[in-house]
Amino acid sequence: MAEKQSHLNGAYYGPSIPPPTRSYHRPGRNSDCGCCGCLISFFLQLIGTIVVIVGLAVLIFWLVFRPNRINFYVTDASLTQFNFINNTTTLNYDLALNITIRNPNKKIGIYYDSIEANAFFDGQRFGTVFLTPFYQGHKNTTILSPVFKGQQLVLLGTNELSDFNSEKSVGVYDINVKLYLGIRFKLSKVKTWRIKPKIKCDLKVPLSSNGNSVAAFETTKCHIRF
Repeated sequence: MAEKQSHLNGAYYGPSIPPPTRSYHRPGRNSDCGCCGCLISFFLQLIGTIVVIVGLAVLIFWLVFRPNRINFYVTDASLTQFNFINNTTTLNYDLALNITIRNPNKKIGIYYDSIEANAFFDGQRFGTVFLTPFYQGHKNTTILSPVFKGQQLVLLGTNELSDFNSEKSVGVYDINVKLYLGIRFKLSKVKTWRIKPKIKCDLKVPLSSNGNSVAAFETTKCHIRF
């Protein structure tokens, strides 16, 4: 009994606890992915900030200056040659245009840094002209006079050739003229960055022979797309 009592009076702490094992973290792909994620997030935030700033600048510009759309018209067209030579695929053409550009804005001038004019028939380009750059002042009207003249290989399919023959019998041709521009706006002493609008003019041009044609050309408004 005494032996049992002495055992109970002694301190008992239970089984021994092993020391904790140390774990080592080896830098690897996870840390790299974290850095990449931070960089991507930073660049996305930067792009978003730039977009917001540009949007606010455009809004302020519009509120202050209230710009009006530039108007493009083809006011005259003269077509004296438009035929395939000896039933070949070589088109002989002579097309002269007057294109009127109206800047209705009171405070905005326009630099036309580059002007490329292209003429198409049924989606096939047959002529290209580069016009002289110029500056257009406030509330100003400018007339461009591109002339498309020469010979060009034009491959028409069955349907396109049928359209050509049909229009030839009538004496009026559907010709598309497109202008590719590089322009800048001038606001007082400030010049904007260059933008590249496209102008499309869908024309019905009568063929003229010895000054006579089956119909008179009608002034046509062109469509502008930024």
